[in-house]
Amino acid sequence: MKLNLDPIKLVLLLTLSSTSLLSSFSLVVAQSTPTQPSQPTSPQSPKSGTVKVDLPNLPPGPPPGGRRFGGARRGSCPDVKTPLTALVPSTEQPSSVTNVWGLTTEEHPQLWFYLPYTKSSGYPAEFVLLDDETKDSVYKTAIALPAKAGIIKVPIPENVPSLQVGKQYRWFFNVYCYPQKQSTPIYVEGVIIRKSPSQTLVQQLQKSQPIQQVNIYANNGFWYDALTTLGQLRQTNPQNNTLQTQWRDLLAAIGLGELAIQPLLQP
Repeated sequence: MKLNLDPIKLVLLLTLSSTSLLSSFSLVVAQSTPTQPSQPTSPQSPKSGTVKVDLPNLPPGPPPGGRRFGGARRGSCPDVKTPLTALVPSTEQPSSVTNVWGLTTEEHPQLWFYLPYTKSSGYPAEFVLLDDETKDSVYKTAIALPAKAGIIKVPIPENVPSLQVGKQYRWFFNVYCYPQKQSTPIYVEGVIIRKSPSQTLVQQLQKSQPIQQVNIYANNGFWYDALTTLGQLRQTNPQNNTLQTQWRDLLAAIGLGELAIQPLLQP
């Protein structure tokens, strides 16, 4: 059938048809395109320096006990904002006992302490290591207080008998508030146990750089080794920001993050 339309009506008809077709096409495209779901806000990922510290089960027998903080003022020792502190994990298990202890792979490990007292005070200080079973003295040495407050390390010298695997050793760091040691000291106390690493762990450490070894030691419960490895790296590279972050995270993992700003003092 032939339609007789004047030119104006024909143009109008074609325009309306084209508009309708375009709208239909747009609707089909919109329906066929999958809707992108809104992305949920993800939690902040942990920083690259974050360290996971695995605290091993308590050793068999009576709980180790210990004292991580130096406690109240004694004698002429002044009040300090941050007390004498042992840089060692502290747990309460059972809840009535505070346990300050950790593992090492080393025959002659190093221990680390925060000292708020300085040599200007003239206070005597000492480190003592005992066989925890016999109470015999294994090592005892006077500690020279530093020129300023900060973190120091106390190495067990090579001329001292090696720590035996599986044996429990108790250490004390004492600061006496009178020159003649006539009063009870401000002290911290804890336990260190040497444990042989597995062959797998040895191989893993051999293939790793020291900065990687920090995490490996920490993840396998060898606290003293993790802290010493990182502490020595920091003393060698004091301006390295990555090491500073790692140090902060390692201390924060055992609840001592506030000490991360304290200087590491050279012996």
